Amino acid sequence: MDSLAAAPGTGPATSPLPILRKPRPAAKFEDLPTDRTLVMGILNVTPDSFSDGGKHPTADTAIAAGLRMFYAGADIIDVGGESTRPGADDVSPEEEQRRVVPVIGALVKAGALVSIDTTHTSTAAAALEAGAAIINDISGLSMEPEMAELVATSGVPYVLTHRRGDARTMNSLAEYKDVAAEVVAELAGVRDKLYAAGVSHDQIIVDPGLGFAKNDVQNWELLQRLDQLDSLGHKVLVGASRKRFLGTLLTVAGKSAAPEERDAATSAITAISAFRGAWAVRVHDVGPSLDAVKVASRIAAVRTTH
Repeated sequence: MDSLAAAPGTGPATSPLPILRKPRPAAKFEDLPTDRTLVMGILNVTPDSFSDGGKHPTADTAIAAGLRMFYAGADIIDVGGESTRPGADDVSPEEEQRRVVPVIGALVKAGALVSIDTTHTSTAAAALEAGAAIINDISGLSMEPEMAELVATSGVPYVLTHRRGDARTMNSLAEYKDVAAEVVAELAGVRDKLYAAGVSHDQIIVDPGLGFAKNDVQNWELLQRLDQLDSLGHKVLVGASRKRFLGTLLTVAGKSAAPEERDAATSAITAISAFRGAWAVRVHDVGPSLDAVKVASRIAAVRTTH
């Protein structure tokens, strides 16, 4: 397959792909487990994502990484072709689709349930055509309002993320009097636009947007008050994995922990989110978070029987 990003010395995939003798039946959203918090694995097919940018420079290497997540137990693989970190450069829909569509098609054939992480309506449509089953739009319709029509006509679940501004301006917009109340109110406002376009209540999944137009203190407050999102009446997705506020917390000798050193802290947030009833967590390292979910679910089950 074609390279996804130019990189010196990059050739064919160096690690063999798992052998798939025949395509598996397409996974369906309605078949996802409902007795525990789900684990969504992050697959960035990008050269510049904050944690794993450039690790999957070809379609083959990205597919292999996605399959490892799938076989490690990820309920959903979230495939993105454009970095959403603060300050990231824009990527054209055409380039984004060149990166993600082959990867989505291969993972769907392997039996994985795939979501597309995009702010572009045309990319979301191409991903659905390739077999993706969820649209994860971190812009909250702020980039392309026509995304709402696609969600309505396709009938697929849609992750509505809270964000102010874009990758270049979001940090300057992190001003709140009551961050939890304002996030809930602003999500409700965008939800009304989805309703007006014909999107059903059951299609909507809400994400508080940790790290998007929020500083460290605000991120922690949102996590502490996560239950306030329940007032919206939708499934809740928590995406804290490896984010900067975790690196700040784990600072040693004045140096913030590197993204790869934040996985244990991510798993702690997974356990807390699962115990509080989050529908899903979005993480880079699937295995530890899946274990954390199982522990939290077991404790919650004991609590409900007494």
